[in-house]
Amino acid sequence: MTITSRPSAVAPSLLGGSIELPTRACRHSEPRTVSPWTGAPGTVGRVAVVGAGKMGLPLAVQFTSHGWDVTAVDVQASVVDSINAGLNHVTEEPGLTEGVAAAHAAGRLRATLDGAAAAAAADVVVLIVPVMLNDEQQPDYRYMDAAVEAIAPGVHPGSTIIFETTLPVGDTRGRFAPRLAAVSGLRLDEDFFVAFSPERLYSGAALKNLAMYPKLVGGLGPESGARAAAFYGSVLDAEVVLMSSAEAAEFSKLADTTYRDVNIALANEFARYADRVGVDIQEVIAAANSQPYSHIHQPGLGVGGHCIPVYPHFLLSRAPEMELVELSRRVNDGQIGLAIRTIQKALGGLEGVPVLVLGLTYRDGVKELAYSRALPLIERLAFHGAIVSAYDPLLSDAEITRSAAAPYRWGTPSDARAIITQTADPLFRSLDLGLFPAAEVLFDGRNSLRDLALPERIGYHGVGVPAAARLPAEAAVR
Repeated sequence: MTITSRPSAVAPSLLGGSIELPTRACRHSEPRTVSPWTGAPGTVGRVAVVGAGKMGLPLAVQFTSHGWDVTAVDVQASVVDSINAGLNHVTEEPGLTEGVAAAHAAGRLRATLDGAAAAAAADVVVLIVPVMLNDEQQPDYRYMDAAVEAIAPGVHPGSTIIFETTLPVGDTRGRFAPRLAAVSGLRLDEDFFVAFSPERLYSGAALKNLAMYPKLVGGLGPESGARAAAFYGSVLDAEVVLMSSAEAAEFSKLADTTYRDVNIALANEFARYADRVGVDIQEVIAAANSQPYSHIHQPGLGVGGHCIPVYPHFLLSRAPEMELVELSRRVNDGQIGLAIRTIQKALGGLEGVPVLVLGLTYRDGVKELAYSRALPLIERLAFHGAIVSAYDPLLSDAEITRSAAAPYRWGTPSDARAIITQTADPLFRSLDLGLFPAAEVLFDGRNSLRDLALPERIGYHGVGVPAAARLPAEAAVR
C-alpha cells in the first residue's frame, strides 16, 4: 500500500473534460485476519458499511475483495434481503453483480437493519448515507443524523468511524463526533477514532474508480488519521493521501465539485456570447484547451446529480460571501430558462404546443433523477402551456408519468412541434425525424445531435452552437 501526504502529480488534459487516470494493480499480499484490528500492516478485520446504495454497495464489495468481512447496514428491508441472498440491487454498476455474488458465496458479505449491532461487531464503520438539500438550500441532515444515532450505541473502545458522505466543512468534528462521544462515553482519538474520507466515485464506474483516484483521508486527531489511512491502505490499490485534518479533507471534496460547477457556468456564459456573435463554442473550447493551462468544460442545459448542484450550497451554508459560487449556481440553473425562451421565440409561444423531451435522468446511462434538469424543464414548459411528452431509455412509462410528462414510445409518430434533448444518450443520434411531421425546432441541450441530418423545416438550436456551424446534411449522414 502507498500512503502519502500529497497526491502524485497528475498530468493535465489538453482536451478538457475528464482526466482518465491509470488503474493501479493490486500489490497486497494475502492478509491475516485479526480481532481486534488496530491498523497493523497486512491485517484485516470486520467493517460495517452504513448505507448500501449506489456507492455503499460497491465499497462493501471492494472491501471484501481485500479480505475484510463486511456487514452492510441499510434501512430498507428489501435491500438487506437482496444482499443476504447474494443479489445486487444496483444493477447499472459494471462488475457489481458478480462482486456481490462472489462476496456472498465466500461468506464475507452480509446485511442487516441493525446499525448498533453491526457497529458493535465491527472494527471499522464507514458511513455513506445521503446529505442533500432542504427547501431552503441548506444541508439536510435527516438521514446522516439517523445513521449516527443508529450506530452510536455500538461504538466501543478501538472503533474507527469514517464518514465518506460529502459534508460541510467542520461537520465531522463539530456535529457528528461529539454525538458519538456522548453516547459511547469514550474519548475521541484515544478510545475511539473518527475521520473523514470523501467518496470520489462516478456512477457507472465505481469499482474502476476505486483503483484510480487517490483516496483522501483526514482524521480528527493523529491516531484517527493513521487508523483511517491504514484501513484504506488495506482495501484500496489506489494511493492513500493522509491530509492534515478532517476539515482539509472535507474542503477538498467541496472544492473539487464546486470547481466543476463554476467551470460549467463559465462555459455556459461563453456559450451565450457565442450565440450572440455566431461562432461555435465547441470549436472555441477545443482551441482554447490546446493551451495546457486551459481546461474549459462543456456547456449544456445545466447540471444535475447528487454532487455538483448540491455541494456548492454546502460551501455557501458556511461561507455565504462566496459570490462566484452563488452566481455559478444561478447561471447553471438559468439554462432551462434559456431553452424555454429560445423555443418560445422560434414558435411564437408555447400555449397548447406539443413538446417532446428526450432524456429525463440527470445523465445518460445513469438511472437517477436526482436534481435532473429535466424536472424543472418539464415544469416550466407546462407552466407556459406546453403539452409535454418525454422518453428516456432507462425509465418505464410509469416513471416518466411520475415526472409529470406523458410517455412517448420510441420509434412511433408524434405531433411534437419542438424536440428538446436533455441528455446525450447515444440512442438519440438515431432519431427518425420523419416520424415528426409537425416538428419545427430541435433544441440540442447537450450539443450531441449537431451532426444529425435535419429536414429544412426543422430549425436547429444548440447551446452555443449556431445552426450554421452544423455539418451539412450530406456530411452528417456519411
